[in-house]
Amino acid sequence: MLIFALFQVQLPPLFNIPKSHLQCYGESVYAVGEDLLHKCNSAEKSQERFISVVAWSISLTRPTIFGCAPYNPILGETHHVSKGSLNVLLEQVSHHPPVSALHATDEKENIEMIWCHNPVPKFYGIKVEAEVHGRKQLKLLNHGETYAMNSPSLLIKFLPPGLDWVGNVKIHCQETSLEAELCYSTNSFLGHRGAHSIKGRIYQSSSMKTLMSIVTVKDTNNGKERVIYNAKEVISGLKTPAVKDPQGVLPSESAAVWSAVSEGIQSKTGRKQGK
Repeated sequence: MLIFALFQVQLPPLFNIPKSHLQCYGESVYAVGEDLLHKCNSAEKSQERFISVVAWSISLTRPTIFGCAPYNPILGETHHVSKGSLNVLLEQVSHHPPVSALHATDEKENIEMIWCHNPVPKFYGIKVEAEVHGRKQLKLLNHGETYAMNSPSLLIKFLPPGLDWVGNVKIHCQETSLEAELCYSTNSFLGHRGAHSIKGRIYQSSSMKTLMSIVTVKDTNNGKERVIYNAKEVISGLKTPAVKDPQGVLPSESAAVWSAVSEGIQSKTGRKQGK
């Protein structure tokens, strides 16, 4: 997903995937198999809406592939997708440091999203940890609620090779005083358990009383459990959207900026598969 594009490293085309870093960000919002945004907005109780927002937040961290790099966006590059009533627009607003901005609206659900991401890599010998600075905001305008959250870090390990999301994420809704603390963890160097695991809790900030444990939420009052996020249902079998009318695309769009490079990668891949 992010990987080497975060670090301004020049890689041969063999390691590129035919999409821009901006598109990878955008796909986490519009390329879904289950409408989690609708769940966020449709629940009657504030606690149920908050649980749905937590699930949606987790869905934004997509699986990563070691050694595969999207294109590093150029300054002013844009990526826009409309899917039903959802409109998503991203722009690379800074190149040094790399900063990506996102604004999205869903007219039917009356939802607005505002993001600003600035990955900052830190090198630790056999691993690199990219801290993603910036905030995400999800606004449920029908309910007058704004949910603010940060992002986990992307950990790149060279020995043994692998990638994973790590670190702490905090989600807060000022209007309801509900908060969540999530901890993303991975395997240790010796292979101890914990790969791709997320643990945490939902609590009332005014009383600090824990209401739920995550990701399979457990009601602390009655002990009942239920799954709030199933990655296979949400993101499996998804296809990258295709541009139907290249003539109608702005020159700054990712599809236009990288069209020649993408065609070269895809044609070379096709020849290899045909052998």
